[in-house]
Amino acid sequence: MSQAPEIRAPQIRAPQIKVPATYMRGGTSKGVFFNLTELPISAQMAGEARDKLLLRVIGSPDPYGKQTDGMGGATSSTSKTVILAKSEQAEHDVDYLFGQVAIDRPFVDWSGNCGNLTAAVGSFAITNGLIEADRVPHNGIATVRIWQANIGKTIIAQVPMSNGEVQETGDFELDGVTFPAAEVQVEFIDPAAGNGDMFPTGNLVDDLDVPEVGTFKATMINAGIPTIFLTADELGYTGTELQGAINGDAVALDKFETIRAYGAVKMGLISSIDEAVARQHTPKVAFVAPAQSYTSSSGKEVSASEIDLVVRAMSMGQLHHAMMGTAAVAISIASAIPGTLVNIAAGGGERDSVTFGHPSGTLKVGGQASLENGHWVAQKAIMSRSARVLMEGAVRVPGDSF
Repeated sequence: MSQAPEIRAPQIRAPQIKVPATYMRGGTSKGVFFNLTELPISAQMAGEARDKLLLRVIGSPDPYGKQTDGMGGATSSTSKTVILAKSEQAEHDVDYLFGQVAIDRPFVDWSGNCGNLTAAVGSFAITNGLIEADRVPHNGIATVRIWQANIGKTIIAQVPMSNGEVQETGDFELDGVTFPAAEVQVEFIDPAAGNGDMFPTGNLVDDLDVPEVGTFKATMINAGIPTIFLTADELGYTGTELQGAINGDAVALDKFETIRAYGAVKMGLISSIDEAVARQHTPKVAFVAPAQSYTSSSGKEVSASEIDLVVRAMSMGQLHHAMMGTAAVAISIASAIPGTLVNIAAGGGERDSVTFGHPSGTLKVGGQASLENGHWVAQKAIMSRSARVLMEGAVRVPGDSF
């Protein structure tokens, strides 16, 4: 008879700890939200301990690319974290810090905002007592003044309230999100990123020279998030591509990453292309084309008559399944400025809103910009999103992992 395998006593290791957290959808993204004061003491300040904690929460780095042992969903849209606190800024309610967690590397990128998750910030802040009670109506709309700490900008969220609680259910439909929910209007004030010119090269359109790849017409703009806009035809695309047409093409992905690296240098975001690997979240690369009909990823038919242009955007090395909120801000501002590639693709001329087609459907965004002393200035961008709590309680991580 064979003997049963010997069961050995386990080694004593550090136990798991509980960290209060809320798992939320905001727009077409999902992320783990934390109240700053409820994080472990060592993670309440920026640094290695905080990054290691968030990496373990999400399940990165994962050489399998699945994030099976964490809360991440193995895509750029679902590998995200948010830390909120009562605001230290005058005339603001809550400070919002966003961390984009890399999937296959031990890295958290703090260089930009997530516009989609912004839609969930007001809801979390109200529910978790970060907003003064006298600013939150029992019924109606709560105006939440958000300080976006990554980029130092103001965002205003209009959060619906019903019987003293955040109303999350409704009939607002957002392409890229399966179920309807309550509408949350988000207004990005002075959305130009950084302290320099919104067009860092001083031009609305540049010739971006990418060695061994080619030279491309490019609009490089700091609005919402630093973004490099290209034309679909110069890249050999139509602008109606879905994820499968690009994300399975290693040559295409490498080409986009090389373009992104050289664009980042030209925008002054990094000093050499070698630094791009440590700055995956920004800049974004997107390509545009005039309005045309196509079938979205859900099977919905998008007619050229209902949109002004088509846009596809790369995020963390992959074609995004819909559109990043911050990139939508860049689209809205660029479309409002005659002469940019986005404006030209939309038909040119002056406009204060644009409806564009993305892989999951369509989105309408509003943007206002003006020419002041020879420089373009962005006043604001407006869009509607939705948000919903998916789970709340505590996330567990090994106590010795950070």
